[in-house]
Parts: sequence; C-alpha cells; structure tokens
Amino acid sequence: MSLAGPKSQTLQKRAQAVLPLGVNSNFRYWGDGITPYVDKAKGAYLWDVDGRRFIDYRMAFGPIILGHAYDEVDAKVAEEIKNGVLFAMTGELEVQVAEMITEMAPAVEMVRFACSGTEATMHAIRVARAFTGRDIILKFEGNYHGMHDHALWSTYAPVEAYGNRRSPIPVPASSGIPASMRELVITLPFNDFEGFERVICSYGEQIAAVITEPCQDNCGAIEPQPGFLELIRKRTEEYGIVFILDEVKTGFRIANGGAQEYYRIKPDLATYAKALGNGYPIAAFGGKCEIMSIIGHGVAQGGTYTNNKPGVAAAYATLKLLKEKPILESIQKRGQRLMDGLKDIFEDNGIPVVMSGHPAMFSFALGVDKVTCQRDWAKSDHEAYIRLVEMAMERGVMADHDAREPWFLCYQHSDNDIDETLNVFADLVKKTKK
Repeated sequence: MSLAGPKSQTLQKRAQAVLPLGVNSNFRYWGDGITPYVDKAKGAYLWDVDGRRFIDYRMAFGPIILGHAYDEVDAKVAEEIKNGVLFAMTGELEVQVAEMITEMAPAVEMVRFACSGTEATMHAIRVARAFTGRDIILKFEGNYHGMHDHALWSTYAPVEAYGNRRSPIPVPASSGIPASMRELVITLPFNDFEGFERVICSYGEQIAAVITEPCQDNCGAIEPQPGFLELIRKRTEEYGIVFILDEVKTGFRIANGGAQEYYRIKPDLATYAKALGNGYPIAAFGGKCEIMSIIGHGVAQGGTYTNNKPGVAAAYATLKLLKEKPILESIQKRGQRLMDGLKDIFEDNGIPVVMSGHPAMFSFALGVDKVTCQRDWAKSDHEAYIRLVEMAMERGVMADHDAREPWFLCYQHSDNDIDETLNVFADLVKKTKK
C-alpha cells in the first residue's frame, strides 16, 4: 500500500491543472504521487478516495474536537441556516456565543468574530498597535500565527538561517513579504529567559505586542518552561506592551478555558479558531474591555463573513457541549494513555524520545533528550519520524506527514483506537530497529 492510492494519484494530476500543487493550502501537499485525497470522515475516522479507512490523528489540523460530522453540531447548523446564512446585521446567536466565550475564557471580557485564525491574529495585532501607539511586534521562532505578513517570520525556515541566538535574524517564511516589514518584527527562541529580558530592556518602550503560542503547537507542541509565560506577563505589564496569547490551537482543547485556564495566565488579548466550531469556519479574538473597546473608535475591524451562521451555530453547539459534558476529560484520559504507550514503545527499543504537549494535542521528537525551542527540535530525527508515519498510514493510522504538526485527539477516539495505534507502532518500531 502506498501513501496515495491510484484514485488519489489520478485526482492529484487533475487538480494540479487548476490548483497550485493540486491543493488549497500548501500544508495539504505531501509531494507528487504521495498526497492522499479525502472522500469523507466521521467520528475519529477518515476515508480517502480509494476507500481506505484511517484512524485520524490530524483532525483537520486541530479543529475537530468532538469528532468529524458530529451529529449535535450539524443538527444545530442545519436548524439555524434554514433562516438564512449571512446578514448585514447582528443576531442574538452571535451575542450568546460571545457570552459563552467570555464565561469560559478567564482573560476575555469582550470579543469580535472572524473566519480564520489568520484573521484573528491579524486583527489582534492591529488593535495592539492602535492601543499602544507603537509598531514593533515580538514573536518567537517556530511559532506560526497565520498567513499574514506581520507575523509570518521565523516560522519554519532552517534554523541555521536564524543566526546566533543572542542576535536572531527574522526570516520571512515566504517570497512576497516586503523586506521593510522586518523593521517591525523582533524574533527570539522560545523559552529564552535571558534573551527576552535583554530585548525588553533594550526595546520595551517601542514594542506594541508580544505574541506567542502558549506551547509551540506548530513546532512539536513544545511546552513553556516553568515561569516563562509568567515572565512575559510581568514584563509586558511593566512596559505597557500588549500580551497576545495565540490560542488558535489550544483554545477549547486543552481545557474549557484553554491555555489561560491550564497555565493560569491572563493575557491582554487572546485569539481563537479551530476547536471553537468543531471544523466550521469561525474564529474570534478578545480580551480586556479597555483594549477591545477602541475598536470602532478609529480602529478598523470587520469582514462580510465574520458572522456566518454555520460557523456561529457550530460554535454555539460546540461550546454548549464542552460546558455540559466531560468531553475534554475523556480526551485527556485517552490521549495520556496514547502518549505514555508511545513513550514506552520507543524507550523499550532504546530510542531516545521527548514527548511534548498535552494529551489532546501532543508530539514527540526522536533521537534527542531535550527540546525547549525550535533550535533544539531541529536536531531531532525528522526522517525517522516521517518513515514511521508513512508506515503507520499503510496500516491505517494517520498522523501528519510534517513532524512539526501535533497529533490531535477528539472525543470519539475510542480505547480500541488507542490500542490499535499502539499495536501498530509497537510492531513498526520493532521492525524499524531491526
């Protein structure tokens, strides 16, 4: 069995005539002849166009928290769209979802909706600049904050391009980003206490915002070292800098209140998407009333589709279920068993491994004994990781083909799914070692 069956390969050739690379996001392209194409998904499973079923640990890059095509969410969406899907007016359901977010997220007092995580972080950065009257943004290497020019720096370039860690070089992640944007970005390694202190002392009064993922969800789910998020909070308060916590992946996934609840940290602004709507197009950003209230008073934010009824209805149903049922507790229990089982498999076969992240969203780095930032992660054995993932796919277990992307669990992953996954990896690791 190959990664892409004959129907996927045929569809890729057809798609490449009308879509760059044959896909609608670069992250969906694995290579010519090996990129699988999807037919359908339900619960914890995905079927490709060749009819092969996989236990899905990609979960659409993280949005699917309940399960694919979750009946209660779909029913709410179907009910609401009968009365229209888009309006140049605001409805009560939007207000209800905003109230639910402010109730669940400890640091959020007011919110605005968007359609994607990219939009949410883009708007949050604009608001931070408007609130402070400053232009510079500080971000961390390996953190991805969307596809806009303001934050697409030092995300997934070879770490050799980043320069010395005492004086990092911001590296654009794409052609087409104006070179002048570099003057507005400062980059640092994640978990670099000394570097952060040094930069804040030198540039603190010029920095509009520090933006970070609470854990590096787009680089192996690297967790913050104890005290690092607290240091960011303390120094940003001292220098009047807006602290933006990018919860696009952690929000409503690692706890009902997201990373704010889990790490007990209160940023000034936070951004959301992904698990907010169990896969429907909905995002949000919010935070302190003092900051959010400047929107509409000389500060622009809007979008025709920001209150699209399918997304808003899905968010309502998803958040309601998260509040009423022990969904995340169930995911955590099974995710922890999967993490522990994989760790035991690697260690029993003498393979160094670092497990990182949270049971609902985790990763592992092979061949290393410590990972605190992207520069550490780059030393891990990516080729071995990809080989294992490819072999696992041939056995019906699908993780991402990119070692940076975490494994995601949903409410409908069963104990049998975890058992099957562990059995597959136990067999593959043993064979690979031989």
